Amino acid sequence: MDRRKSLKAMIAGTVTSGFMFSGCLTDGESETTGLQPVAPTPGYGRTPEEASRDREIMSGHFFNQHEMATITVLADLIIPKDEHSGSASEAGVPDFIEFIVKDIPSYQLPLRGGLMWIDQESRKRFNLDFKDLEAARQKEILDDIAYPDEVKPEFTHGARFFSNLRNLVATGFFTSKMGIEDLGYVGNTPNVWDGVPEDVLKAHGLAYDEKILKQSIKPEERNQIMDWEGYDL
Repeated sequence: MDRRKSLKAMIAGTVTSGFMFSGCLTDGESETTGLQPVAPTPGYGRTPEEASRDREIMSGHFFNQHEMATITVLADLIIPKDEHSGSASEAGVPDFIEFIVKDIPSYQLPLRGGLMWIDQESRKRFNLDFKDLEAARQKEILDDIAYPDEVKPEFTHGARFFSNLRNLVATGFFTSKMGIEDLGYVGNTPNVWDGVPEDVLKAHGLAYDEKILKQSIKPEERNQIMDWEGYDL
């Protein structure tokens, strides 16, 4: 099973949070990410209270620029672009995660602490922040925290953070327009049903009534209202 299929299967699982760290900004970094808040559509499917909360959530930022850049790199390592669809960042996953941490504040410290942890681990190994490493070295760090059942004790915190982030990335991607198209999910889409396949009917010794088939089951007329006045039983 490849990575994308694994994430499709995993998306039904519970998003868990593991540990708490205190967050802080690196020297010289701004509190804001530079992203422009997206205003919710006024009144569309929202109560006044919900619309007010939307405005409150959209009015500010939690992650700083460095953190958002790191989240973007991690998201695209988790769900990279492939022959079927774009990457997690192209589906808007980093902005989804920014929204989630403001909507559900319990995510804030675990995610910020995890981003601190992965930068510290990266500097310890390669003297660079994680986002600035070449892909092979980024994956080397992730290999140590990507499999919770096999992780070494010194990487427990990193593994909890990465599992948490991976679940959020998968949720954000596979609930986006791009991700839904990648899943092939069509939802409650009108279609034409041709009935039970002939081989299934035969296997059960059944068959459709020819008169009903000719008079009633006509996909090309599915939007017309049937006139039963002249129907002879």
